[in-house]
Parts: sequence; C-alpha cells; structure tokens
Amino acid sequence: MRVSLSWLKQLVQVDESVEALENRLSMAGFEVEEIDDLSAKAQGVVVGHVLEREQHSNADKLSVCKVDIGATEPVQIVCGAANVRAGIHVPVATVGAVLPAVGLTIKAGELRGVASNGMICSLTELGLANASDGIAI
Repeated sequence: MRVSLSWLKQLVQVDESVEALENRLSMAGFEVEEIDDLSAKAQGVVVGHVLEREQHSNADKLSVCKVDIGATEPVQIVCGAANVRAGIHVPVATVGAVLPAVGLTIKAGELRGVASNGMICSLTELGLANASDGIAI
C-alpha cells in the first residue's frame, strides 16, 4: 500500500524526518519498501491556470494558450493536447525544468512560428502514470 506523507500527517502528528519515520514504522512491524520523493520529479513544475486557448494559425492539432503561472505576466504555451481549454488548472513545466520520466529539458522555442515558453504536462510526462489520455487537469 502507498501512503502519502501529507495524508499521514492529517491523521497523526509527525514531527520527524522521513528517514526517522521509516525507521520507526519498520520497528513497529510495518514494512517500508521504498520512499518515493515526488517533488524530485517536479523540479520547475508549477500549477498553471489556462486563461485563454486559441487555435494555432498554422496547425490543426495545436492550441496557443495564455497561462497564469504566478509570474508577473501570463506565459504563452503551444499545446498539442485535445483536452486543453480555458479555465482549467494544469501542471506546467517552466523553461529550464527537467522531466526525468521522458528525458526532456524544457526550453523556450517556437512551434510552427509561434513562441512557446513552457509545457503543459500529462501525468505520463511527469512520471506519475504509465499512460494518459492528455494533459492532467
């Protein structure tokens, strides 16, 4: 069974390091098989709010999105997912983020002549699922 540390903290008071908690659980008879630090998979990934979504002028299957990622100005991101739309919250890999699950470093660039400054991610790209049907919402 997988147990989230944040979930465990809702049930009991935990004031020790993860390693100390692992040792304490093991001594109490609970086998700890692994500790998976999901934050390591999300360096440079933030929650973004898609403000606008428009059809890309040079590609039928691409969208041009304005996304609020908490910066002073919204960023423009070109996205190929069919399920992207205005009003949703999505994981955004910012420029410079590394996605180890897919071996990708995010760079600013252009897709079919339109600037893109980040990547709206699926759970697969974040290494949190084996398959996905589009971006995570």
